[in-house]
Amino acid sequence: MEWLSAENIVAVATAVLGVLASIGVLWYERRVPRRKRIGYRVQMDTPIGSEAGLGRANVRLGLFGETPDMDDATLVLLRIENDGSQSIADNDYTGRGLHGLTAEFTGRTVHSVAVTHAPGADHLMEHFTPDGGLRQSGSRIRLPRVPLNRGEHFKLLVLLTGAPVDSPIRIVGGIQDGEVGPNRAVRPDDKPPLFGPAARLITVALTVCVVTLASIILVRDDTPPPMGCRRGTLAVTGSTAFRPALLDLAKKYERECEGSDIRVQVHGSNAGIRDLADRGAEAGKSGSPAVIAFSDGPRPDGFPQLRESRVAVSLFRLVVNDRVGLKNLSLTDVRRIYRGEVRNWKTLGGPDLPVLLVSRDANSGTREVFQRRVLGHNEPAQSSRDCTTKDDVRARVVRCELDSTEQVLAMVGRRDGAIGYSELRLGTPLRGAHPLAIDAAAPSADTIGSSSYPYREIEYAYTYGRPPTGSLTAGFLGYLTRGDGQDVIRARGHLPCATPEALRICGEG
Repeated sequence: MEWLSAENIVAVATAVLGVLASIGVLWYERRVPRRKRIGYRVQMDTPIGSEAGLGRANVRLGLFGETPDMDDATLVLLRIENDGSQSIADNDYTGRGLHGLTAEFTGRTVHSVAVTHAPGADHLMEHFTPDGGLRQSGSRIRLPRVPLNRGEHFKLLVLLTGAPVDSPIRIVGGIQDGEVGPNRAVRPDDKPPLFGPAARLITVALTVCVVTLASIILVRDDTPPPMGCRRGTLAVTGSTAFRPALLDLAKKYERECEGSDIRVQVHGSNAGIRDLADRGAEAGKSGSPAVIAFSDGPRPDGFPQLRESRVAVSLFRLVVNDRVGLKNLSLTDVRRIYRGEVRNWKTLGGPDLPVLLVSRDANSGTREVFQRRVLGHNEPAQSSRDCTTKDDVRARVVRCELDSTEQVLAMVGRRDGAIGYSELRLGTPLRGAHPLAIDAAAPSADTIGSSSYPYREIEYAYTYGRPPTGSLTAGFLGYLTRGDGQDVIRARGHLPCATPEALRICGEG
């Protein structure tokens, strides 16, 4: 199912976790009682006897009166406070009788105790009387059931003997639905935590989910599928000049459109047209076959059942062996060469080398465009099979025919004095050969709309009738003529018909 993706699963999990966390907080607030708590801490524990440098005669404390045998005396300040979330009443204490809590000073004997209170808590003092339950005995001080509002505290200043400072001190006793335990002083630079443990756990879990979801979104490819993305199998045939672009287009379309299989098998424009017509005739009433034939220029008149789509303007070029040295030829001189009137390059100001014509076979659309757009007539007959030996002694020049553009370019680069033609291949270096301008005009997609350069043609895509809507044939054609395929076409040196520069030329046919 399309919705069952990694990012959707994480998004749903995050949402569910957030809902559960909210429900949990509400349940906790309503069902779980907030804890009552009494905390205590020792704020001072200091020696005051002779061991602290005071003589016995000097130990006279107005707060406690004069007490003998104070060599090991210590003075403790003990703070007891309500540091919970609820107020504590006198009946919240679990001790028996009048007593609520007990302060224990291990190893020491309590001699005197004084109680202080926080400002505004005068009502606390009425509980600290013998009748209220304040007692001292040995190492213990029994404290009354003192009601404490939230945040209220009182302090005990205790005079002790019998053990050094830092001897254990603790408060024992119980609180209903609560606890009694030590706490610590909050320093001025301390900040209370913003969240409790549960809130921190939920925050971490939500953060992990959000980060995971963001990572998936960043890593995944959000590029939408190309226009006309379809499944199926498609055969592409026809123009060898358009073959490099077709291979790139098929590869990119297959990568972006899952389930598509495009097979490029080209053998020339005319051969592709005939193959498409034969497959259509075999299909008969079963419909248009999944075949597209590309042609450099329009189809012959003998195939009226083929339906055309104008895809791009293709540029072609003349190439000559590097030994020739010429960089430009007039259109007139090109025609003279291919009529056999120029047999040696020295006639045109070049080196003393015989002219060798390297051409494509009769199936080639590149050859047909050259004859129609540049020469205005057919090339001379083939006179050599090996592009070296003249088989027909009556022929004016040596002319051979090869099956592919790659063969033509390789032969022109190897044979001194050779000249041939090919489509404009951007980014593909020539070896042993270089391009020729015609009437000082070079093939360029940037100037095609204003240039007089003659060796150019419209690239046609033919189907047998109208392909079914929703078929891979229709989808691939849309990708070429209206979709992202136009970028691939331009990168291979062709100009898409949908661009402003090529629109006029494609419209004229």
